[in-house]
Amino acid sequence: MTKASLVSAHTGDIPRHNPCAQCGTPIAQPDWIEPGEGRVSYLWTCRACNYRFEAVAIFPHEAVEHPPLAA
Repeated sequence: MTKASLVSAHTGDIPRHNPCAQCGTPIAQPDWIEPGEGRVSYLWTCRACNYRFEAVAIFPHEAVEHPPLAA
């Protein structure tokens, strides 16, 4: 079971079966998802070797929605 993420994502948007950065074992889903401006960070924990790592998806500048600076 994983911790709740800070972002509400559609299940199709969450990366699945990412290989462990140390042993290569596929990891079913990230433990934590944290959105940021132009990026999303994912925290992964490998149950096979207990290695924890972060992966970051960076989006092109055109895909980032910027809120207005003033109303």
